[in-house]
Amino acid sequence: MRLGALLQKGDVICLVGDLGSGTTTLVQGISAGWGSLDPVSSPTFVLVNVYRRSDEDHNEEQRLFHLDAYRLSGPEEAAALDLDALLESGPLVVEWADRIQQALPSEHLLISMQFIDDNQRDMMISAHGPRYHQMLAEFRKQVFGVA
Repeated sequence: MRLGALLQKGDVICLVGDLGSGTTTLVQGISAGWGSLDPVSSPTFVLVNVYRRSDEDHNEEQRLFHLDAYRLSGPEEAAALDLDALLESGPLVVEWADRIQQALPSEHLLISMQFIDDNQRDMMISAHGPRYHQMLAEFRKQVFGVA
């Protein structure tokens, strides 16, 4: 949830992990932390889910986009989704990001997840670009109390 609270319009979080590694569950926490009350589900068959929250300061609705690249044939098909337009409207979280990496911005936060057992996952987070180094430092500070 803490990571979701740090998201801004145009941010990209790339998730990589095998089936059952917990990526969709992680998106549920990210969405809740971002402030959405919408239910989160895997967008495998619709490709992109949109979660909303209201911005009371500006009296408008904001959007968080959740893309599942599992069924995409590659970066060309992802580019046809007009990812730039999505990023102009809100943050983007991408499951199976490794399948479309060439279509995604080079600056992003990468979270690699691995299934350990029913109650445990291994998670590695790496920042690519100044914005994401700052985001990761703030996340570490919130979680561990140190930057």
